[in-house]
Amino acid sequence: MSPASRPPRRRSRVLRCGAAFVVLVALAAYLTVQYLTGGNGTPKCTVVSADDEETSYEFTPEQAANAATISAVGTSRELPERAVAIALATALQESGLRNIGHGDRDSLGLFQQRPSQGWGTEKQIQDPVYAAGEFYDHLVKVDEYEELALTVAAQRVQRSGYPDAYAKHEPDATLLAAALTGRAAATLTCEGRAETATTARAGGPEAVRSALARDFGRDAFETAGAVVGSSDGTAAGAGESPSPAASSSPSPSAAGTMTIPVADGAKDSGSDARRRGWELAHWAVANSSRLGIERVGYAGREWVAGGRAGEWRTAHAASGSVDAVRIVTGQ
Repeated sequence: MSPASRPPRRRSRVLRCGAAFVVLVALAAYLTVQYLTGGNGTPKCTVVSADDEETSYEFTPEQAANAATISAVGTSRELPERAVAIALATALQESGLRNIGHGDRDSLGLFQQRPSQGWGTEKQIQDPVYAAGEFYDHLVKVDEYEELALTVAAQRVQRSGYPDAYAKHEPDATLLAAALTGRAAATLTCEGRAETATTARAGGPEAVRSALARDFGRDAFETAGAVVGSSDGTAAGAGESPSPAASSSPSPSAAGTMTIPVADGAKDSGSDARRRGWELAHWAVANSSRLGIERVGYAGREWVAGGRAGEWRTAHAASGSVDAVRIVTGQ
């Protein structure tokens, strides 16, 4: 074989080696994503029935955070679990639990409320806390709404062109309401790594405290006596105001621990105090992606973010006390 034919063959070998390298890199990236998200390219959250393990509902971290806000606004008004289920079913139908900036005519937000119909300004309606509050304000004016069929109660508030559409979301909304109000313990999980600092809304214990105060109401949250511990060992009581920057930009130091005491009586598994503890714990898991929460512990159970570990498991005594919910960020 003449020397002139050798360079093309060498180039061919180089191209084949290069192609093989690209394939290996792509495979490694794929396997990494599979590990980090528990086998699915998109992180997901799951809520299961406390009575029937085969009944479940899967949704995204974005939907989980919005659902947690809707529930928190309802319970902070001391509304029953049924009210929360009605609100969640309505938001599932109207927006898929997404805070969207468009809709039929001038409809906006989680509940597709219309500025032209007196629901508030565009900016207000796209604030999930405000939107949920407006929904509940209208719902409680419906006579005996707890006794009505869910789709009837929702329609009395929404006045939709599709009055029966809410019914199909009742099973999923009921599962969500049971978990997010704390009645069904350790039934809400999220998998996958928390968002990076450039995409998460904020990180660190101060951001968690700010978000809790926003969803549950500052007065209700501050009376809980929560304590924030930072990565440098300092702590701040709940009476201090959260940093304004915490709710709008990522924290440069997101590591730390937040401990939220639960009222006396939590040792009784059926008590209101125990239910409140699980409500806060599930809220933290639902918001884990956007707030950089890595670990949540309560009542002998612990949730840990990342891969297939995103589930509730038996906890060490320090992380699973019934006296407090422990939230760890940025580990």
